[in-house]
Amino acid sequence: MATPLLDKIKGPADVKKLPLEDLPRLAAEIREELITVLSKTGGHLGPNLGVVELTIAMHRVFETPTDHFIFDVSHQAYVHKLLTGRRDRFHTIRQAGGLNGFMLRTESEHDCFGAGHAGTALSAALGMASARDMRGGKEHVVCLAGDAAFTCGITFEALNNAAHHTKRLITILNDNKWSIDKNVGAIAGYLNRITTDPRFVHLHERAAHFIEKLGGAKALKVARRAEEHVKGMIFPSVIFEELGVTYYGPVDGHDIGSLIKMFEFLKVQNFPVILHVVTQKGKGYEPAMAKQKKFHGLGPYDAETGETKALGQPTYSEVFADHLAKMADHDPRIVAITGAMPNGTGLDRFQPKHLDRYFDVGIAEEHAVLFAAGMATKGFKPFCAIYSTFLQRAYDQIIHDVCLQNLPVVFCMDRGGLSGDDGPTHHGLFDISYLRGVPNLIHMSPKDEDEFVDMLYTASLHAGPVAIRYPRGTGPNVAIKKSPVALAIGKAEVIRHGQKVVIWSYGQMLPMAMQLADELKKEEGIEAAVINARFAKPIDTALLELFAQSADVVVTFEDHVIKGGFGSGILEELSNKGMTTPVVRIGWPDEFIDHGKPDDLRMRYGLSVKAAKEKLQPHLARMKGSARRVQPVAA
Repeated sequence: MATPLLDKIKGPADVKKLPLEDLPRLAAEIREELITVLSKTGGHLGPNLGVVELTIAMHRVFETPTDHFIFDVSHQAYVHKLLTGRRDRFHTIRQAGGLNGFMLRTESEHDCFGAGHAGTALSAALGMASARDMRGGKEHVVCLAGDAAFTCGITFEALNNAAHHTKRLITILNDNKWSIDKNVGAIAGYLNRITTDPRFVHLHERAAHFIEKLGGAKALKVARRAEEHVKGMIFPSVIFEELGVTYYGPVDGHDIGSLIKMFEFLKVQNFPVILHVVTQKGKGYEPAMAKQKKFHGLGPYDAETGETKALGQPTYSEVFADHLAKMADHDPRIVAITGAMPNGTGLDRFQPKHLDRYFDVGIAEEHAVLFAAGMATKGFKPFCAIYSTFLQRAYDQIIHDVCLQNLPVVFCMDRGGLSGDDGPTHHGLFDISYLRGVPNLIHMSPKDEDEFVDMLYTASLHAGPVAIRYPRGTGPNVAIKKSPVALAIGKAEVIRHGQKVVIWSYGQMLPMAMQLADELKKEEGIEAAVINARFAKPIDTALLELFAQSADVVVTFEDHVIKGGFGSGILEELSNKGMTTPVVRIGWPDEFIDHGKPDDLRMRYGLSVKAAKEKLQPHLARMKGSARRVQPVAA
């Protein structure tokens, strides 16, 4: 499909130049661009198809970068990128060295605030609006947040302060009834009643009538005087009104003309407002509308059919959910908890088997952990499935409410390690550091799928808090035995015996550790020992001491930042033993890691066998020198 209108858009000014009647055509071309490009790169297709008209209208009325657009999560900002001078690079989105899949301040002056996690936009927008007021600025601050963001406590913390801190803030509530899965909870039900209940049909009729009255400066003056029309759009018991934020809507989020009129009206209001916009996630692409969960975010697909390639084996997420369901068959204490991620964590496979023991609490990680703690006090065994990067949001609850009370909550940290194309907001590279110092907590990570199931079983038997980290995607495809076995807490596994060099691997890094051992034997004649650590806390100090006594150097591998990680734990334990065996740590450097393919990123940032051998060279040279010095002198 040709895209003559989109081809002309080099920046927001070009959107303003187009005749109003051409904007629906521009929307169609943008949808075609999204479907075609993302079929090759993958990405968040469904959310962006749903905000095409909304984003066009925003850029038609407001002036970025002077005016500020803050997108909650910002996975729905692809259209914004297309309209702000990045169309020529759009084919690089989520690719190494290409555009980020989220808003990124360093990428464009039009990206005023970076994001990647839900619920942050309204607080940031309020901060910007308050700072503008203090400086006497006139720019507009526009916050676009999906209805799922209103399940985040932090969003309501911002709403609670909005009217107190500023008189000019525009919030767009993009209501599509979905996060990644269907939204849950009372707020979702409340918004659904406003948009669907026949008793509130007068809201829609009066909203449409009100919008018809808008358009142009004269009409805006009339609208400001016609208070009865404004009130016709406000339902008296709307919760936002009670918080001091004026509510307008609901309005059709795919009617560009009406949206433009509304934005022109809201620009001149001197109080915080919320515009309730109803959109269709995946609009314009049948596969995305039919399979909303799948097309929220996915890899490459067939643009014609929407079909994707099967992985050919279960992912760690699927292994987790399937085996947790089997364990729950025999253990009535087990419950599963997720924060709006049943599909991402695999728990949509657990739900139909144990519906009464499945809980989706919405995008509310702090609540999820506290909820789990409460259940644990009543004799249940909560398995709290939250991505490593999202569990950071509940750090206080982990420490004070779970670990301090030594409650048997299991944190199942999906995406522990690199998260590839999603980039720095989604890499799970900090959980060892932020959990290793917390008393009472066990931290473990499996080398393969079978050991993962053993760890789940071990966690179900343990009487205190446990964290299990496991990577995104598939593992080495190891067969899972019929019945899991309990692992001894804090006991590592010797994979290969050896001397001089001892390699400790944590989690999925074992193949890399084995490769290093093989190359050391082939190239240096060194028989290195390889240890599968299993536990980052507690570390198997007895085994560590035993092997370190006969080793000239210890090597550690982890899919985690080096600072404070597993290798740091090895160093600490050696120091506690008074041992000075040098340690070469292989992990991620002290910086935020870019997006890209995992193998490429590992080579780029030094998480590789090649990098390990380079770091080992001084120690290998010293070992060779020592060997030469002890050779007998010929007679």
